[in-house]
Amino acid sequence: MPSPRDRSDPRAWCVVAVARLARDLPEGALEAAGEAVARDPDGEWGHRLVSLAQERLGRDSEAVVAAQDAVRLAPGSWAARLRLGSVLRRLPGGWRDAWSEAQRAVRFAPEQPDPHVLIGDLALLRGDHRQAAAAYRAALRREEEHPGARVNLGLAYLRWGRPRDHHDPAWAADPRETGRARRALELWSRQVRLLLVVCLAAVAVLAFWYDLRDPARAGGAAVLVLAAAITVRQARKVTVWRYVPGMLARDLWLCVAVSVTLLAVAAYAAALITLPAWTLADEVVPLVAAAGAREQVGWDDVVGGFWAGLFGLVLFNGAAVTSLRAFAETWQGRPVRALAEFTAVPPERVGRRDTDVTLWIVAARLWFLLVLLAVLPLVAAEPRAAPAGACVPAAMLYVWWRGGLRSRLGEILRDDWGLAVALAFLMAGAAALVVAGAVPALGLPPSIGARAWWAVAAALVIVVMAFAARAVRAWWRGSSGPWRASLVLCEGCGPRLPGDAGPSVTLSPEVRRAFTYSRGVVLSYTDAGGPRTLAVGAVTSVTRSGELRLIASEEAWAAAERDPRVAVFVADPIGRRFWTEVRGIALADAADNVLRVTPKHVLVGEFPGRHEARPSPRRS
Repeated sequence: MPSPRDRSDPRAWCVVAVARLARDLPEGALEAAGEAVARDPDGEWGHRLVSLAQERLGRDSEAVVAAQDAVRLAPGSWAARLRLGSVLRRLPGGWRDAWSEAQRAVRFAPEQPDPHVLIGDLALLRGDHRQAAAAYRAALRREEEHPGARVNLGLAYLRWGRPRDHHDPAWAADPRETGRARRALELWSRQVRLLLVVCLAAVAVLAFWYDLRDPARAGGAAVLVLAAAITVRQARKVTVWRYVPGMLARDLWLCVAVSVTLLAVAAYAAALITLPAWTLADEVVPLVAAAGAREQVGWDDVVGGFWAGLFGLVLFNGAAVTSLRAFAETWQGRPVRALAEFTAVPPERVGRRDTDVTLWIVAARLWFLLVLLAVLPLVAAEPRAAPAGACVPAAMLYVWWRGGLRSRLGEILRDDWGLAVALAFLMAGAAALVVAGAVPALGLPPSIGARAWWAVAAALVIVVMAFAARAVRAWWRGSSGPWRASLVLCEGCGPRLPGDAGPSVTLSPEVRRAFTYSRGVVLSYTDAGGPRTLAVGAVTSVTRSGELRLIASEEAWAAAERDPRVAVFVADPIGRRFWTEVRGIALADAADNVLRVTPKHVLVGEFPGRHEARPSPRRS
């Protein structure tokens, strides 16, 4: 975008900055917005654009300063409040201030969608999915095609948790410090559990194979000292211990990892203490051979069973936690409703990515469903129940129809071949399961049924391999993978510019003159009994940014505290040719003892002649 023709016009520079932001040129937008601020330091639009450009360049601290300047110049501007709240949420401990600014923006302009979207984003960052969904729906009632509200509402339906779920945005702690604490806790859990697995396996081999029970117990006890050294080493990396309980309360799987590690240490110590007096040749083999013939269980059997349980807990806790997490994350949220929101907006990068990840979640649910339908006939010894495998393609058809995938599925499958393979073999496995169940009913040879069962097993394995291949590819390229952590929040996605980039309202010279010289100014506001009007003592000044400063009664001050949306009416004091009405936000300034009214809309109309029809007002 070239520079404006009139280089002395600050609003022309602002228009250039907005155009460059729309073309994703933040460096050029910052240059143009800086030119606007240099020519009009009192124009809050230029300061807002400077803040927006600096935020896109990653300069959050400088963006906050520019946004605060915009709020100082126009404290009643909902766009300035929205800009300040949007950038404050990126600073450590800035969530509460961002929430306060977002609420002010909603109070100043409840008819605008962007303040409601910011409320939803802030609620979603703290994991309050219900409040986030309510805020996004409020935004969509005001603008049905708002891309940020649509995509983020889908994330709320999925119960999305951001990657730093352990950190509360309202904390004053630096997210990098809590992130280092989380990594230290995870590394401690991983190292200690792996150490206990290897050492307990070695203790079992020495005690039962080589009959070296006492040396094995002594060596296993020495390993606890090594585990304590690992604990001390990782504990030194944690500098925010007072936030650790809150981190464990917010991050479920971090809490599970820490709890399972402590449980594994206790089980390891108990396994060393209760190490049974077995040898592989003399005790274990006869015990297993005669297990089915025994009618009474002795004390040695109880101790042996207890020790085997401890051994399994130490060795297989990692696999159990991983399986439980995969199952829980797969069945969390409502992916069909999320897909309907993702596909309700024009295709763009963030929406396509979230749609792809959600389809992987749907594929994982269908995989679990197919496993259940395949195992139940085998466990119940009733192959005729296998035709229930038709539920899988029926569920897939339901997702395709209700998820709005009629025009999107082909494009997504072309970009993600792993997902296409997974869905294809899920359909093939469901068809093979139906064939396996129909073989006894149709009197076909049993060999066909056996081959169908093998086809079901092969389809399930291929789906897992497709997922693994897609995950390895994402890890190798550093791109998004087929898991929930790859879901991203929509922040300024799509071609639509955010509401805080819009222009501020200006007052024409005639309107400024009318408010400056007229003594017939009327203030309209909403009171407990309904709309009310009163005469204003005077308009002390009209600032360069268009803000009106009024001397009003205490009644008007109290009404502005309850509802800051007011209207100020004035007639042309010289020629009596026109009238003007400024609708805006009134805030009390106790220092200057005035009401500061920031304009939102300006209506200008002409008084009709004796035989003229009254013209409709013009809005600017």
